[in-house]
Amino acid sequence: MKKIMMTLAVCAVLAAIFSSAGCAGNETFEAKHFSSGEAAVSSLTVDATDREIEISPSQDGQIHIEYSESASQYYEIGLSEQGELTMTLKKDRAWTDLIEVKPDEAYRKIKISLPDGVISDLSIKTTNEAIRLSPLSVRGGIRLDVNGGDLIFDALGVGERLELTAKDGDIVGSVRGGWDDFSISCNTKKGECNLPERKEGGEKSLQVNCNNGDIDISFVAVA
Repeated sequence: MKKIMMTLAVCAVLAAIFSSAGCAGNETFEAKHFSSGEAAVSSLTVDATDREIEISPSQDGQIHIEYSESASQYYEIGLSEQGELTMTLKKDRAWTDLIEVKPDEAYRKIKISLPDGVISDLSIKTTNEAIRLSPLSVRGGIRLDVNGGDLIFDALGVGERLELTAKDGDIVGSVRGGWDDFSISCNTKKGECNLPERKEGGEKSLQVNCNNGDIDISFVAVA
């Protein structure tokens, strides 16, 4: 009898878990839009999970962010007095939410429009999705970090440094400038790489770390 009661109790808990997970999968997501307006923004930091992030040049000199959120999966967006713009994904989960159901693909994307050559620093981090950047530049540095996805970019320009990190994904793209403009530090595991492990010289730095993926980065002339 005790074994039967224990089995029934376990089944009841599992049923509650799966029921909750199903409800999470049916959450209502709402499309949102953020614009920086006339605010002076010096840097942008995005910290997300399970979100694809696309960044392209802005056409009006402002920062625009398009995203979707629900009551339990939402973003905290803040702008400090120093002009530091931050966007962080928050997830409110009950103790029964042991199995997380991802939102539909349409709600798992963040689109950012960024003025070219205006902000000093850009930092983007996500998991299980790709980070994609169209040609643009920043005055200081760019830091891109993805776990379980690819880094894909074209003609990125930096004034000081470019830091790229990927796990279980590839790093593929091009950087504005010449070979001699950069010092290079490259660490890779379980993948192919077209960059040297170390290269001295150059006023700018390129740091690349890739675990279980390939690295293919080229240099393009500045128009």
